[in-house]
Amino acid sequence: MWLQLALIALAVATIPLCIILFSSDSDKHRKLLAVTLALTFELIMFGAFTRLTDSGLGCPDWPGCYGESNPFQAHSDIKAAEAVMPDGPVTVAKAWIEMIHRYLAMSVGLLCIAQVVMALRARRRGYPLSLAIACLLMVCVQGAFGLWTVTLKLQPVIVTTHLLLGMGLLALLAASLEQYQCFAGSSRISTQPQLQPRSLPWLAGVALLFVFFQIALGGWVSTNYAAMACQDYPLCHGELIPEMDFQHGFSLWRQLGLTVGGDYITYQALVAIHWVHRNFALLVVLVVGWAAWRAMQLEAYRQLGKAILFAVLAQVVLGISTVLLSWPLLLAVLHNGMAAALVLLLTMLNYRILHARRAAVN
Repeated sequence: MWLQLALIALAVATIPLCIILFSSDSDKHRKLLAVTLALTFELIMFGAFTRLTDSGLGCPDWPGCYGESNPFQAHSDIKAAEAVMPDGPVTVAKAWIEMIHRYLAMSVGLLCIAQVVMALRARRRGYPLSLAIACLLMVCVQGAFGLWTVTLKLQPVIVTTHLLLGMGLLALLAASLEQYQCFAGSSRISTQPQLQPRSLPWLAGVALLFVFFQIALGGWVSTNYAAMACQDYPLCHGELIPEMDFQHGFSLWRQLGLTVGGDYITYQALVAIHWVHRNFALLVVLVVGWAAWRAMQLEAYRQLGKAILFAVLAQVVLGISTVLLSWPLLLAVLHNGMAAALVLLLTMLNYRILHARRAAVN
C-alpha cells in the first residue's frame, strides 16, 4: 500500500513538476516556490471542501482506505459501510474526496522535498536553508495531524490545529518566495524604511496574528458544526447577547459533539462558539483595515495594501452571506479561501517590511 500511495503522490506531483520544467521561466527555483505555494492554497481550499462535506472520515483509516491505496480497491468495504449507514461518514463519494485530499497533501510534501534540494544547490551562492527546511518540517507535522484527525474521529481541537498548520505552511511558503526573490534580485521590495509610517511594522504583525486567531475561531466553529447556531445577523436569535455556554463551548480536549464529561454538548455552547467568532471578526476587520490603510500610504506597499483591504471586505461579505443564506457550500469554501488569501497577503507585507528595515541597516 505504501509503495502504491507513493506512486500516486508522485503521479499527482508530476503535473506541477511539468509546469515547472516546461515553463518559459528560466528560474526553476522561483517557479517551484510559486507552484508549491499555489498548490498549497488549493489544498487548503480542498481541505475546507473535505471538512464541509463531512468527508473527513470518508476513509476511516490512514494513510490508505481500508488498507488499500485508493477507493477503487476498497470499493466493497466502502459499499458495505454505506449500506449500513447511507448518510453516514463513509460513502463512495466521501471516500474519494478524502483520498484526493490526501493525494494532494502528499504531492505538496514531495514539492517541499524538491525545495530543500534546490535550496541546497543554491546554498553555495549564499542562499539560506532555514525556510525550506521549516516548510518540510511543517508538512511532516501536518501529516501527523492528518493521521490524528482520522484516528481521533474528528476531535475538534485536532482538526482546528490541522487547519492552522495548513495556514502556517502557506505563510512559510509565501515568505520563502519573497526571500528567494530578494536573493535573486527580482524583488520590488522597498529599501527605504525611513518613509514607512511608524505604526506599520508592528501593525502588520498584529494584523497577521489576529487573522490567525480568527482562523482558529473559524475552525472551531466549523469543526463543532456551529455555523448555523445563529441564523440571523447582526443579532443572534434576535438578541445582541444571547444565552451562551462558554464553559462547554470552549473546552478544548473533548470528543466531537460531546462535553468533557461525555454528555451531549448543549446548543448554548454552539451559540457561544459562533458568537465569539462573529464578534471577534469586527476587531479583525478594524486592525487589518487599519494596517492596509497605513500600507497604502507608501508607494512600495500600495498595491499590496489595496489587495489586503479588498480581501478583508470580501471576507466580511462572505461571512455574513453564509449565515443569511444558510451556509451554502460554495460560500463556505470561499470563506476559507479568503482567509488563506489574507494570510498570504499579510505574510508578504510583513516580510517586505522586515526586509526593507534590514536592508537599510546593512
